[in-house]
Amino acid sequence: MRRLLFGLLAALTLLAGCGVGTDAVAGSGEFQFVAPGGETRIVYDPPESRGPVTDLRGESLMNPGSEVGIADFPGTVRVINIWGSWCGPCRTEAPELQAVADAAAGDAVVLGIDVRDDRQAALDFKTDRGLSYDSIYDPAGRTLARLDGYPRNVVPSTIVLDREQRVAAVFLTPVGSSDLMPLITRLADEPAPAGAPGAD
Repeated sequence: MRRLLFGLLAALTLLAGCGVGTDAVAGSGEFQFVAPGGETRIVYDPPESRGPVTDLRGESLMNPGSEVGIADFPGTVRVINIWGSWCGPCRTEAPELQAVADAAAGDAVVLGIDVRDDRQAALDFKTDRGLSYDSIYDPAGRTLARLDGYPRNVVPSTIVLDREQRVAAVFLTPVGSSDLMPLITRLADEPAPAGAPGAD
């Protein structure tokens, strides 16, 4: 009976995604991750409650030898997706993220963090699905490790930053455009950070 129970729990885990974890986001000041009490979709409001993320940066998957990071897109909403070509749910999620990148162009960008992956397999994954957004190629997880306490075994997962580079939402589960577009629209309508294009 105990083996059967463990088997059922393992099956539910696989259905939820390629990995599971018990960490999520909270806190004031610099953004840190804490146990979410079972929550997998967390939105942070009001804006003053959001913790900032310092620049996440690493080698570009699509342009080897150059770097890409969240600071390259100032004044925009940033959708950071942690993925791998080996991840089953990522195959369904990726076209949804491309749809978000297309629909929200000008207001938001999508940036992946490709983990535990082979570069050619990752490039083939992107080509096969017509993905135009870039990713940080992070096979060893060094970039992801800069997010203190982030559950590295939860793949796919998504972090949404507002225009001031603060964490507005975390999804520890696969997401679709219907999850992201209303959030992006709301965040894009918030006052622009001082000095950003479009700010007063």
